[in-house]
Amino acid sequence: MARVLLVVPTSSYRIADFIDAAGALGVEVAVAAEEDLPLLAKDRFVRIDCSDPAAAAATVVDFAATSPIDAIVPVDDAGVIIAALASESLGLPHNPPAAAAATRNKEAMRLALSLGEVPQPMFAAIAQGQDPATAAAAIGFPLVVKPLSLSGSRGVIKAERPDQLLTVIERVRDIAREAGDDGGRVLLEQFVPGPEVAVEGMLWHGVLEVLAIFDKPDHPDGPYFEETIYVTPSRLDRATQDEIARVAQAAVTAIGLQEGPIHAELRVDRRRPSVIEIAGRSIGGICGRALNFGLLDTSLETLILRHALGRRRGLPRTKNASGVMMLPIAAAGTFTAISGLDDARNVEGIDSIEITAPIGTHLQPVPEADRYLGFVFATGPEADAVVAALKKAHSLLDIVIR
Repeated sequence: MARVLLVVPTSSYRIADFIDAAGALGVEVAVAAEEDLPLLAKDRFVRIDCSDPAAAAATVVDFAATSPIDAIVPVDDAGVIIAALASESLGLPHNPPAAAAATRNKEAMRLALSLGEVPQPMFAAIAQGQDPATAAAAIGFPLVVKPLSLSGSRGVIKAERPDQLLTVIERVRDIAREAGDDGGRVLLEQFVPGPEVAVEGMLWHGVLEVLAIFDKPDHPDGPYFEETIYVTPSRLDRATQDEIARVAQAAVTAIGLQEGPIHAELRVDRRRPSVIEIAGRSIGGICGRALNFGLLDTSLETLILRHALGRRRGLPRTKNASGVMMLPIAAAGTFTAISGLDDARNVEGIDSIEITAPIGTHLQPVPEADRYLGFVFATGPEADAVVAALKKAHSLLDIVIR
């Protein structure tokens, strides 16, 4: 039986989905994680420290010497570099470690895209103690300030005017330090107007297969960039979608990514896509449940495992429109109660509602947010119906944060 090792951080929503997918494929799963998983046998679990990718990769290689594995899959951002390093040592299909590292550092990603002449916002990296005024004036306002290594819109803040810039930069640095980053360098980026889309794709020897293009109908335009609704298929015209796919391919080529899932964020200004982010892993949280493929509703996790084991794809996305809402967090505080779930689940088109934050969890809104409250999934005959169902279901939920 083939065995796949999943690399996951301390907490991941997705282990269960991958284990289900492995069961459907007849594949055994082993896990490399930061916390013990007592339900797994010793030959199926290895403990690692995701903050030290080189040491974690060496631990995985040692584990494979006694518990052989056929492929390594990073589940979240924290595992991307570890998986690349370990797979390289073991001779398994992988992304080059330098390319994986570039997806985890926004400055390195931007420099690689510049060398590849990939459309992207103007940018400048600012070190601690460096006056940002000259760089900001060259970029122009409004602009966006970002930490180098965080994801999920954490620490991303828009500065509308020069008098806001220093305050925004210091807040971004504080958020980065709270997350374990040194916060010294931050990125200034030109704000790109227009709709934002997400591209979910799979790389086969460097060639990008686009699995889905998601619209973000809530148009996150700042000052913060909270992720809420993703819906597919995109309602953009075919020529624009083709250009999005072309630019996404150019981006992964410039960075040097070769194998496995990618998740890209782009802004489309007057039909001209610009790359905002590229990640060397699939869509975050449990948002992958919004996608199914083929006549048997094959999951995204199943496609990822099939790819890791070298099993060729050929499964188109199911024809219905589908979408997910990441439930917004309205204010910082303790999540104390939620009601209206039954009414929300009964909305036509709603497939499921998953509350992933336990009662008693301290939650924060973006830009400090480090987790999701929950997810709402819907399908329908067209994208507009899916968006309407998601918004109606959300309106029926009473979420109490004290």
